[in-house]
Amino acid sequence: RGKRSIVATVKEALIRIEAHEKECLVRYTNIEKRLDDGAKRFSRLEMMIWGVYPFILGTVFLSKFI
Repeated sequence: RGKRSIVATVKEALIRIEAHEKECLVRYTNIEKRLDDGAKRFSRLEMMIWGVYPFILGTVFLSKFI
C-alpha cells in the first residue's frame, strides 16, 4: 500500500467516526428527552400518591366514630 491509500483510509475512517458521533448525538438527545418526560410523569404520580394519604387517614379516623 502506498501513502495515498493510507491517507484515504484515514480520511474515510474520520468521516465514518464523525457520522457515528452525529448519530450518537441524536440518539442521546432523544434518550435525555424520554428520561425527562418520564421524570415528569413520575413526579405527577408521586403527587397523586401523596394526595391519597389524607383520604386513607380520614377514612381510618372516621371509621372509629361510626
